[in-house]
Amino acid sequence: MELVIGIDLGTQGVRILAINNQGMRIAAASCHLDMQADKDLPNGWHEQNPLDWWKNVKECLRDLIAQLPSNSRIVGLSIDSTSGTILPIDQSGMPLYSALMYNDARSRSYAEEVHQAGETLENQLGYAFSASFALPKIVWLMKEKPEIYQQTYLFVHAADFIAGKLTGNFNLTDHSNALKTGYDLINRNWPDFIEEELGISKDKLPGVVKPGDRIGEISHQAAIETGLPAGVPVFAGATDGTAAQFASGASEPGSWVSSLGTTLVIKGITRGILLDSQKRIYCHLHPEGWWMPGGASNTGSEWIIKEFPHEDPAELDRKSAQWLPTSLIRYPLVRDGERFPFRFPTAQGFLIGEAASKLETFAAGLEGLALLEAFAYQTLSEIGADVGENIFVTDGGARSELWLQIRASILKRTLIRPLISESAMGAAILAASGAWFGSLSKAVKNMVQRDVEVEPVKHWISIYEDKYQSFIDALQQRSYII
Repeated sequence: MELVIGIDLGTQGVRILAINNQGMRIAAASCHLDMQADKDLPNGWHEQNPLDWWKNVKECLRDLIAQLPSNSRIVGLSIDSTSGTILPIDQSGMPLYSALMYNDARSRSYAEEVHQAGETLENQLGYAFSASFALPKIVWLMKEKPEIYQQTYLFVHAADFIAGKLTGNFNLTDHSNALKTGYDLINRNWPDFIEEELGISKDKLPGVVKPGDRIGEISHQAAIETGLPAGVPVFAGATDGTAAQFASGASEPGSWVSSLGTTLVIKGITRGILLDSQKRIYCHLHPEGWWMPGGASNTGSEWIIKEFPHEDPAELDRKSAQWLPTSLIRYPLVRDGERFPFRFPTAQGFLIGEAASKLETFAAGLEGLALLEAFAYQTLSEIGADVGENIFVTDGGARSELWLQIRASILKRTLIRPLISESAMGAAILAASGAWFGSLSKAVKNMVQRDVEVEPVKHWISIYEDKYQSFIDALQQRSYII
């Protein structure tokens, strides 16, 4: 039986899946990372030891290999990890400093310098450099740790480091990881401003390939350490968010996925790059030449955690269903500020109407998120996106079938929940695209299995059409949108 392996190197641990060519999970393993060191850092700093990543990946791989049937043959492997995480290595691949994580904010004071130097690229690709990007972190290392910068052979991303440990080749990255290091996705090169204006030698940046391209094979040393057979092909990975998008089932232009966790993240596939003058979205490049625009709200399921911290979500669904559709209009934002589908740094959540019970407030929160999601898709359409009749749904919010019914009714679309939607599955699909299918879209179509399809509730549609207009009116009255 032939299998591919997907490795997800996350912030808190490692997750690995072995998948067959029909998308069935054959084995899984996971390990947790020690987060203690991160707690001792200054406020806003977030570091991890890359050697801890490697230790956990090795442990997980040995666990996974032990679970595989005796007739298994691994034909490919790929890795995803956090977007914007960066670390310096020497020529042997040894880390010279801790990895600066995606959410490390120490480079905030240098982000404006990077923004000014890279403004032309920002306008071409539709994003704005911030401290979450890898490039300002490299500037911080160059300015604040010049001795580390001088010793650095390459600045690599987290997935690149693990790929290097597996293959012995640290010299390549993929263009989804390279985006936040300033890679030009249109001209497919490292732009001159990185060297000429920021002073960072382009020789210290890796070569860039497409996700799913073959980049090496398991070395003899890695085989000894992990239990993997030597010679197994390793294929270029992607950022965790990009890998999760591949795992959702979105496979061609017009396909979109809503990932509803603590926040709502919407990503899709378009034929051309989608640019937004307000920079509410930015685009990754699809391996087949299409584009993958996406935007992230500050609103998601965070309000449930804060307002109903010890409640069983399934029980809340059951008890609140009787209140649907509610008499309330709610925007369930629990922090200040919104970034998508509108940008308003001081936006606050609101509730219009008098709730008859706490359960009606809960039901109104489910509706409010769906109303915001509908506005997000309307905004994308106005920017120029084609949104198909089906929307793929993932993450924790997709587990609630009541919430899916509300969302389907407000969006007036069929919602499709994949059977396995985690990032490690997306990494496995990338390996499969190289090992079996010859293209990512074919791999997605052949491997992503559907778990649930939810249609709109017909008698809710007209009610929610009126509620949607009231929601938009409320945003306008507060000047959140014009």
